[in-house]
Formats: sequence, C-alpha cells, structure tokens
Amino acid sequence: MRYEKMLPHQIRAAIAANTPVILPLGVLEYHGEHMAVGMDTLAVTCALDILEKEADIVILPPFYYGAASYAVEPPEGTGSVQVDSTVLHPFARELFNGLLRVGFRNIHAFIHHQTENFATGMPTDLAFKFGARQAIFAFLEKTRGEGWWGNATMSDYYAQQAGGDDPFNWIKIHPLMTRETIGQYPFDHAGEGETSLMLAMCPEAVDMHRISDERWYTQSARNASEPTGARGRDLILAHMRRVLGLPPLAPV
Repeated sequence: MRYEKMLPHQIRAAIAANTPVILPLGVLEYHGEHMAVGMDTLAVTCALDILEKEADIVILPPFYYGAASYAVEPPEGTGSVQVDSTVLHPFARELFNGLLRVGFRNIHAFIHHQTENFATGMPTDLAFKFGARQAIFAFLEKTRGEGWWGNATMSDYYAQQAGGDDPFNWIKIHPLMTRETIGQYPFDHAGEGETSLMLAMCPEAVDMHRISDERWYTQSARNASEPTGARGRDLILAHMRRVLGLPPLAPV
C-alpha cells in the first residue's frame, strides 16, 4: 500500500497488524552519461514495487534529497543535488516523530547511496539514524515520562530486547546491499553492478550507447547485463524480506 493513497481505516488496520512501514531513502547524483541521476533511490523503489505485490507493506513517498556530495562530479550540468546532513537530521527526527505519533512501531528505511561501509556510516544514513534515535527518546519521554527506563515496569527490558520488543527497534535503517550481498555482487558507482541493476529493474533509466570511458568508474558498465542485474535484484529482495519479517519467496 502506498501511504499517500491510504484511508484512515486502512492506516488503523496497518497499525493493529504491525505492518512494516518503509521509507525509500536516497539521493539525486551523477551516475555517468548513461544512467539516471535517481539510480540510488530507484534501486530501492523498484525493489519495493516487487515486494508490494507479495506482501502487506506500507510504502512511504520516497525521499530523494539526501547528501549526494560532490565527490564524484561538481553539480553544474551533471544533476547532483547535495543537501547537507545538518539539514537532513532535524528533518529525519521530525518525520520519524510524526510516524510514531500516527501509531507505527515497525518503521524501516532502506538506502543504497554510499553504503559500502554501512557500519561506519555516511552523512545521509547517519543523519537518519540519529534522527530516529532522537525521535524515539523524545516520544518515550513524552508518552511514558522522564525516568521511563528506570521504572519498575521496565525490569524485563533486556528480556524484551531478546524477544524483539525493544522500543529502539521501532525504527531501523538498512543498507539495500549487505556485506554478504556485496561479497556476491559487484558493488560500484555507475559501473557494471549498478548499471546491471537498472537494466533488470528500471531499464528506462539506462542508455548503454552513452557509456563513456572518460571516467574510470563507468568503464566497467560496458560489461553490464540484465541477467547480472537480476541476480543482484534477487539478493536484494531476499535481504529485504528477511529484515522486514516477510516469508522468503517460494521456489518455482
């Protein structure tokens, strides 16, 4: 379900069922002359298009305005849009606070941009992680009062963690590609891996005739293929199903 198209009774039903609520998180960034600037976000939204047909999930409107940075190319004439993480952090905090107030407790964001070292973090995912933590702390203090954690009712807090009921799990930020996926699939910027993904998931975002050898990071894109992208897509979907608690795809 697309959140913006949901009626209030559907929202209440999703809350009651603890349905996963998913934020596609990304950037607008130059990906060579052959690929759309929204590639990082499109990889997430296209995966969710598939999952939406399999299971009950709530998909929030995608957020394209992350911290793209100008590390790859300057923005003039290339299309990269950089929004500083100091602006993203308060936005994320308020967005997550709003979703908690609606009643959601199973919120997820998926990001593909700069996630090769996700455990360390990069500006966009760190801003949303920090905003999520702040939103949860503020919400708990508002609804349960100061000292909520030290209250006797929380004496089983660590047992709750083991059981998955930790309130700090209400909001989770995930990389689209895990370390395990990267070990099985080429992770790059506008090269064979990303170009193949778009050929398999959003072919209108690729023009193979425009691949240029002028930039080192696009040279391997000539090796891209739809079958390679389909393999990456399937690895991504398996990871998303797992972290969202959805059943794995049944073998054909």
